Amino acid sequence: MQAFTQLNGLVVPLDRANVDTDAIIPKQFLKSIKRSGFGPNAFDEWRYLEHGEPGMDNSKRKINPDFVLNQARYQGASVLLARENFGCGSSREHAPWALEDYGFRVIIAPSFADIFFNNCFKNGMLPIVLSADDVDALFEETEASEGYKLNIDLSEQSITSPSGKSYKFDVDAFRKHCLLNGLDDIGLTMQHQDAIKAFETKHKAVQPWLFN
Repeated sequence: MQAFTQLNGLVVPLDRANVDTDAIIPKQFLKSIKRSGFGPNAFDEWRYLEHGEPGMDNSKRKINPDFVLNQARYQGASVLLARENFGCGSSREHAPWALEDYGFRVIIAPSFADIFFNNCFKNGMLPIVLSADDVDALFEETEASEGYKLNIDLSEQSITSPSGKSYKFDVDAFRKHCLLNGLDDIGLTMQHQDAIKAFETKHKAVQPWLFN
């Protein structure tokens, strides 16, 4: 998993509440468990004017010019600004896979669905909860200023706007440690590799018949 320390990222404002995981990545794209390749279909039903299916050439599909992710000024965004209850609906882990594959590293919202929130950390993304008033202010600034970027510092747990205003956010200490060090569940397990090997060696000596 890619470590997260600091990010100076372009912000895209998704001004919708209760965005569910089926909107983030529709059900027809859940056939793969590779974790990659879902970015082109993130928000598929909103990004395109025709129904999408796996294997389609997205470059030939008609895009929805009114959808914010399709606007030229937001191309290359790595910070997603959203409204309350982001990531609600089903627990599909494909949703954070799709957002991460699209290029997002940070999502800022007043609230998140619990399972989606946890899955973001496990996939190298930082979900940040700010007050509704702070999120409102960020929406206003983002929409008013083309090329609007935020600096996110995980170590300091701070967000700094172009004007210099700073926002503090909370993050669980263990999750912070994992993100700073690029540790997913497998990475955490492999930190105990020597102890695991020692156990396996002892287990084979004590119960060799299990390994014939």
